[in-house]
Amino acid sequence: MGHLTFSINVTLDGCVDHEEGIADDETHAFFTRLMDEHGAMLWGRVTYEMMECYWPMVARGDAEAPPAMREWAVKLESKPKYVVSSTRQDFPWANSYHIAGDLRAGVQQLKDATPDGVLLGSGKLAAELDRMDLIDEYRLLIHPRIAGHGPTLYEQGLLGTRRLDLVSAQPLRNGVVAVHYRRAR
Repeated sequence: MGHLTFSINVTLDGCVDHEEGIADDETHAFFTRLMDEHGAMLWGRVTYEMMECYWPMVARGDAEAPPAMREWAVKLESKPKYVVSSTRQDFPWANSYHIAGDLRAGVQQLKDATPDGVLLGSGKLAAELDRMDLIDEYRLLIHPRIAGHGPTLYEQGLLGTRRLDLVSAQPLRNGVVAVHYRRAR
């Protein structure tokens, strides 16, 4: 059975606004390696729609992008992408699939069918899946910024505190710290 890894950019004050992080070659290379380690991507509808309006253009060469971003985009194009949505049924981006119906069952089935694991990249969806005890690992890029606004991680809270074991922490040259935690069971 595969595992579910939640990965996202976050500021020191918990902001997960995609425009607040450092988007450079180093952070894109980190996420490309992370994506390579996993068999599929999992997003909520809002994240999917944000991604589908830009990354396919980069993969096709229709948008200017540095090499690290282009590498990410090309690999993302071929990666299976699963989307949770109750309001949208059609996902035309290459290799995109809808998870409908019971969320817990759908995500557990995806984990079971993906031995290399699933990489989750949506904050609101992560909070819901964490409430269901479905997240196994956390791979966060902590950016040296204080945003002073949201959205933030786990805005709606959790039922209880999550104990985590540190697997690794690595500072990057740009001041970001890559942390890897595993759920303490």
